[in-house]
Amino acid sequence: MKRPLLVAGVCASLVVLALLSWRLTLSPGTPSGRGPLAHEAYVWQRAWTGPVRDAVRTHASAFRQLCCLAAEVTWSNGLPQPAVVSLNYAAIRQTGRPVGLALRVAPFPGPFAADDEAARRLVELGRAVVARARSNGVEVAELQVDFDCPTAKLDGYRLWIEGLARRLAPVPVTITALPSWLRAPAFGRLARSAPRYVLQVHGFERPADVRSALTLCDPGAARRAVSRAGALAVPFRVALPTYGYQVAFDATGRYAGLAAEGPRRAWPAGTRLREVHAQPHELAGLLAGWTARRPAALAGVIWYRLPVATDELNWRWPTLAALVAGRNPRPALRAMAQPGDLGWVEVRLVNDGEVDLHALPAVEARWSGAAPVAGRAEQGFRLVYRGAAAARFEPGESTPRLRVGQSLVVGRLQFPTAGTVFCEVAPF
Repeated sequence: MKRPLLVAGVCASLVVLALLSWRLTLSPGTPSGRGPLAHEAYVWQRAWTGPVRDAVRTHASAFRQLCCLAAEVTWSNGLPQPAVVSLNYAAIRQTGRPVGLALRVAPFPGPFAADDEAARRLVELGRAVVARARSNGVEVAELQVDFDCPTAKLDGYRLWIEGLARRLAPVPVTITALPSWLRAPAFGRLARSAPRYVLQVHGFERPADVRSALTLCDPGAARRAVSRAGALAVPFRVALPTYGYQVAFDATGRYAGLAAEGPRRAWPAGTRLREVHAQPHELAGLLAGWTARRPAALAGVIWYRLPVATDELNWRWPTLAALVAGRNPRPALRAMAQPGDLGWVEVRLVNDGEVDLHALPAVEARWSGAAPVAGRAEQGFRLVYRGAAAARFEPGESTPRLRVGQSLVVGRLQFPTAGTVFCEVAPF
């Protein structure tokens, strides 16, 4: 009743894009390197649920190191208010991998000082999360501070980092850095106060309206940032995204809000939703370029974030696994007919590949014997009959994303008698 069809040409334009070798232009005198990059992953969850623990145990072996969120800091009356994460140290120990701990620090207006009450409390928090890990049998490879500091205050931020480094030695204290910092003289001083840093080349910029292009990582901007960072000659890793956002616009098309991984928000009536996702084929191209030639200071890649089976907006594991292995994720899509009750036959698309599909093709259905007596399209498709022996389910303007390992019913046909239905993916 079904004929599977693997479609090597699905997303062909994206595959070709990722196979292109982008030239990295380095600043004069910048030492260069080549060869495979080391890969790390970030575990961002504050709740270590069963799926999070399973992801850590199952996939940590693919990475040189994991970085786990250890605490988040907000501010009240100029003093830090930490929320400490209850890490599952048993799962971490089982990985056998070095582990870094991350402190996420909310925006702080200053003033900054080396030894005021705010600085002392941050030091106490850093020492506490490191001590807690050690008491649970986990040695800490680094403490990573994630703070979106205003560029004008980088010298003040350096006072915090130097204080943390003195009190946490020999545990290295590292920072995450924004591309906008790279042109500031104060960033050179900040970067050299730590043994290495993480250059975060991803982020979301608020769109003007519903027609605006949405992106999380501009490959051209990422290459330029890495080249500029390489000229500093301070070891760094580059952070690349795996996640996505749901972006909301009101009835007039104006930006209305953003939803990240987690429980879906209840938007007002009339809200229009779009999704923005990290593009694996574009990132595969970045990795290919850096493997061929990169600044010698670029020490590796850290992926934000480790995929978990229950994620809705993050990549599935096969997508990230392909990039870590140094190749482009493989697309594979097939169509099938699945018989049901009362003569109904489901027409399905099945994603057997390694990458989510955001644009779906039409599906051709053919049969022998009597023509269907009823039919309907689903999931944003429309049904077009093509004579007495064929039908076509065509995608409309809005069809859902088809995730790795999932199938989607695009329509149903009801036949008066049993027969054979053949389905195939139509060319794009």
